[in-house]
Amino acid sequence: MPVEITRDFVDQIEEAIEQKNTEFIVSSLEDLYPADITTVLYELNTEESKYVLDLLDPEIGAEILSSLDADIRTDFLKSFTSEEVAQYVNLMESDDAVDMLNEQKVQSREEIISLLDNQEKAADIIDLLHYEEDTAGGLMAKEFIKVNVNWQVRQCIEEIRRQAENVEKVYAIYVVDDKDKLIGRIGMKELILSNDNTPLLELFDEDIICIETYKTDAEVVDVMQKYDLEAIPVVNSQGKLMGRITIDDVVDVIQEQAETNIQLMSGITEDVEEDDSVYRLSRARLPWLIIAMIGGLIGARFINLYENEISIIPALAMFTPLITATGGNVGIQSSSLIIQTLANKTVIFDNLTQRLLKVVLVALLNAVVISTLVMGFNLLFDEDYKLAIVVSIALFSVVMLSSLMGTITPMILNRFGINPAVAAGPFITTANDLLGLAVYFLVANMLLL
Repeated sequence: MPVEITRDFVDQIEEAIEQKNTEFIVSSLEDLYPADITTVLYELNTEESKYVLDLLDPEIGAEILSSLDADIRTDFLKSFTSEEVAQYVNLMESDDAVDMLNEQKVQSREEIISLLDNQEKAADIIDLLHYEEDTAGGLMAKEFIKVNVNWQVRQCIEEIRRQAENVEKVYAIYVVDDKDKLIGRIGMKELILSNDNTPLLELFDEDIICIETYKTDAEVVDVMQKYDLEAIPVVNSQGKLMGRITIDDVVDVIQEQAETNIQLMSGITEDVEEDDSVYRLSRARLPWLIIAMIGGLIGARFINLYENEISIIPALAMFTPLITATGGNVGIQSSSLIIQTLANKTVIFDNLTQRLLKVVLVALLNAVVISTLVMGFNLLFDEDYKLAIVVSIALFSVVMLSSLMGTITPMILNRFGINPAVAAGPFITTANDLLGLAVYFLVANMLLL
């Protein structure tokens, strides 16, 4: 069962490494899942991690290397020889092996491939290296079970036994014709319950969902989510079966997409992590911070235009943070909801008028509640009733406009093929700050002066 890795446990492993107590290290780690061992390795330095990995069963080591973060793995493998890396590559699924080899320099990659014992694995890896990483071809693995439509059940079962060592999980058995063209699938239940001499032609199901090698990883995710698939076969443009993509690879893509969108919504323009260099972290954050700063400077100049009005009624300045904060929050809420909807490719935007009407009604309800609460608060504390009316009207207008802007902006960006997540965060917040100030002082100028 899963265990919690504590600081004390890591300290014990570090002490054992220092004392070269291999027996303690092996006995302490042998009952842990590879994922738990990976957590331990993240707490060790490169030299210590390699020492531990060398003590483990190579199959466990291969699984650990497959799960490491790409940046960490690239640095880690610099302490390995090509022969050592090839040993682990031999034990990996082809898609994981390709991911790792793509991180290596061309010379190292070719050396490792030349050292592989399994020539079939080497050929599969070379084939997969031709595909871009963010395509179905780059995601797929070559380990799958296929059978010929002209076979009988007996031959099919023999083929499953032959390939069982290479295929870790059998989600489906794919049926091909004599030209390796995918024509259907057959379930394990049908095979087990059928007579050995039954032709597969009578059993296989022609209704099968597949995806082409050139499709993007986002399209793969959409198809597998829509049809609730655990695995999907990959074919070339002629329909020839090339590989399969399993759910674990799709989960990784979903996680990467989510992390990217979160960073974009936070105003971070690159794929960065906390342990990246100071320069890279700064470079990823600065662009939107500069935009927000420019927006703030424009807002300051905007307030300066109404310096006379504020000098006449100083209380106007007291409510500017309320106006800008409310507009920014409303915009973020609206944009987050629409971005979530846009990410679901199964949703069809066939009734835009109805959707916008719903946005307006929600905004109207929120605006009425917020403006009424602010009106009551101001009157309760004996504020000037005229000022209370101005603030309430301004808030009402800001909530309405910010909701519409937070909804429409991501839809426009999505229409032009731009990731709508960039509309959230600093962009929406800064834009709504300026919009809120403009509305606030316009209302104040009309009703108070």
